[in-house]
Amino acid sequence: RVILSLTTERSPPAGFRKGRSPMDSGDIAWMLTSTALVVFMVPGLALFYGGMVRSKNVLNMLMMNMYCLGIVPIMWVLVGYSIGNSSGGGGFFGGDWVGNFDAIGLDGLSADPESLIFVAFLMTFASITPALISGAVADRMKFSAWVVFVPVWLLVVYCPVTYWVYNGWHAGNGALDFAGGTAIHLNSGVAALALVLVLGKRRGWPSEAMPPHNMPMIMLGAGILWFGWFGFNAGSAGAANGQAVQALLNTFLAAAAGLVGWIAVEKLRGGSPTSLGAASGIVAALVAITPAAGYVGGLAGVVFGLVAGGVCYWAVSLKSRFGYDDSLDVVGIHGVGGLTGGLLLGLFADSSAIPSGDFSDGLFFGGGVELLLDQIVAMFSVVVLSFVVTWVLAKALDVTIGLRVDDETEQTGLDRALHAESAYS
Repeated sequence: RVILSLTTERSPPAGFRKGRSPMDSGDIAWMLTSTALVVFMVPGLALFYGGMVRSKNVLNMLMMNMYCLGIVPIMWVLVGYSIGNSSGGGGFFGGDWVGNFDAIGLDGLSADPESLIFVAFLMTFASITPALISGAVADRMKFSAWVVFVPVWLLVVYCPVTYWVYNGWHAGNGALDFAGGTAIHLNSGVAALALVLVLGKRRGWPSEAMPPHNMPMIMLGAGILWFGWFGFNAGSAGAANGQAVQALLNTFLAAAAGLVGWIAVEKLRGGSPTSLGAASGIVAALVAITPAAGYVGGLAGVVFGLVAGGVCYWAVSLKSRFGYDDSLDVVGIHGVGGLTGGLLLGLFADSSAIPSGDFSDGLFFGGGVELLLDQIVAMFSVVVLSFVVTWVLAKALDVTIGLRVDDETEQTGLDRALHAESAYS
């Protein structure tokens, strides 16, 4: 994800569009399309996750995702956009650490398309990030706790992290993240780990088998995510330009290679190539290419996808060994996938492949180790902040309103107990 300048005196230009030409009608049309594509990813994610849970909890999973599409836009325009993006003024607010309050309630933002399209585009990223976390806590978290967790987490974790990455000290030190590998995927994966450690394991896990209840739903969700991800990555160029084209091509290649890489590992390990593995490989590769989509060229997208497919398969297999119950593999796919993509970017960044590329080259393209070290420092800082603050927030919710449903509710199913509905007759 990129942070793009606004034509307003209250919010100084920052991030990717600083110093660039004003948008033309084609740029605005592409950004409108990209915004709609990313919105569509949220119901796609809901289907992807919904197919993985047991049939008695599918509606709860859909609700957890769609709730993010309801509450986050409201929080975003009230306060989230301002503290996540408004820079200038120095000091703690508006300096290196968190945005200022100049744009609270979108105050001071001029009513022109170039300003408002980026408020909307960035709002879609803010909406899907907490939704990613929901897969880790499937089958056992109170919906009432989720209702509180999402807006608070948005303000105390997501907004500071996204500010660091695109306006604050990460950007100032040279770290790169084109479309959210660190700000969104690594951030949500680490937060998911902290949340499940407080929440605890599902009843019967890992001795009781808990297979996905609807594989066609999973494949449909993965297809929608792949489709929407073109807006996610190519839209982060901020214009209909050559960098957007490169980002789209890298996104397509990586997802294809991720599918092949995951099922190849399944087969090499003595199993069968599965549809769940194919869907997981697609998403893992999309996560990995996200930070680099607009910074690499050639066959780098294929390399990112193949590596992500193998590495994330391995990461998912470790959760039983370490004993944390990440229900739908958010840590292994989004956390490890985001980390993998950020590290590979430090190796493969190639400014010559991007029209008017103005960023450091990676180790394999003559840039030395500087970018790789910057990537490591930036990602480590996000891991620490996201884990610690999420763990504290989860603990606070646990001791106040309670984080987990009781045993009877978990046994009956969250759909009937919490929502008085059933997905299937």
